[in-house]
Amino acid sequence: MLNEAPAFAGAFRFALCAKQSLLDNKHMPTTTVSSRYQITLPTEVRKALGIKPGDRLEVEVEGGKIVLRLARPPVRELLKKLIAEDPEAVKKLGEATSHDAVAYVRKLRGRDEDDL
Repeated sequence: MLNEAPAFAGAFRFALCAKQSLLDNKHMPTTTVSSRYQITLPTEVRKALGIKPGDRLEVEVEGGKIVLRLARPPVRELLKKLIAEDPEAVKKLGEATSHDAVAYVRKLRGRDEDDL
């Protein structure tokens, strides 16, 4: 049974801290547009958001600004991939969460149904 937060929770907390330090930093990271209209994302931005090679970004223009957002695949696709890669781990996770992921996350957060 899982008695502690999943391993990725620490990485998620690191990304949030890195993101906050970027927001607190007075120096705004910059990049240059190449002759082929490509940019390189600064290291601190990639680390803060956990961006890795092959990740897809959504590009939008908002009020004269270019906004990049991580394009996350639908949860159903992620689950199919996880099941294909390690069905035994998925089975164990289901058992550990009593097959109720929402209740499990609420428990991790220290909330229950009455808190909603």
